[in-house]
Amino acid sequence: MTENVQGKPAIILLSGGMDSATVLALAKRQGYHCYALSFCYGQRHSAELDAAAKLAEQAEVERYEVVDLSLSQFGGSALTDESIDVPTQEGEGIPVTYVPARNTVFLSIALAWAEVIHAQDIFIGVNAVDYSGYPDCRPEFIESFQAMANLATKTAVEGHPFQIHTPLIDLSKGDIIRLGMDLGVDYFQTVTCYSADSKGRACGQCDACRLRKIGFQEAGLDDKTYYV
Repeated sequence: MTENVQGKPAIILLSGGMDSATVLALAKRQGYHCYALSFCYGQRHSAELDAAAKLAEQAEVERYEVVDLSLSQFGGSALTDESIDVPTQEGEGIPVTYVPARNTVFLSIALAWAEVIHAQDIFIGVNAVDYSGYPDCRPEFIESFQAMANLATKTAVEGHPFQIHTPLIDLSKGDIIRLGMDLGVDYFQTVTCYSADSKGRACGQCDACRLRKIGFQEAGLDDKTYYV
């Protein structure tokens, strides 16, 4: 029997990129009352956050919050440390664009907000392409975080367990774009690039841009992304 989620509150991690925009649209379609959460974590540009704010407004979310986290204090990633170049060639292993423990930190804060608003559902846009390179996008990580959440919170201990939703986890970028188009997502208002400029124009060379281009090719659609 399918659970009736109509009107249930849910936290949506919203970066302003293609994947999180799709997840927000999907949660809305399913009937959740969406609370969108973004992070200013010391990333190279604010264009993605500008896009997230617009997406949240267009989706008429219940509430939109941006949390300031200066992960750039630690560095260790091409996204938070200006001394590390964003690669323009596909490499092997975990890429330098991996931000140490980012999804663990983001989900933990989402969990804290979920407890406050009595939400048991948290949505995050990790997918198969991401977890091929990023360890904190793997299904095993999500399962482990959910288990931790249900051990460490008053809400769960009192009988209201959390679920971490990853509706894109088995999808290619092309699959995601096709799903989003069915949901009415305007992908040209999203920003995916690791090195976007102040106007939100993409570099067209980083891994994020490469995967975005592949997604539109797989979906058989013109890529109208704004490139520098």
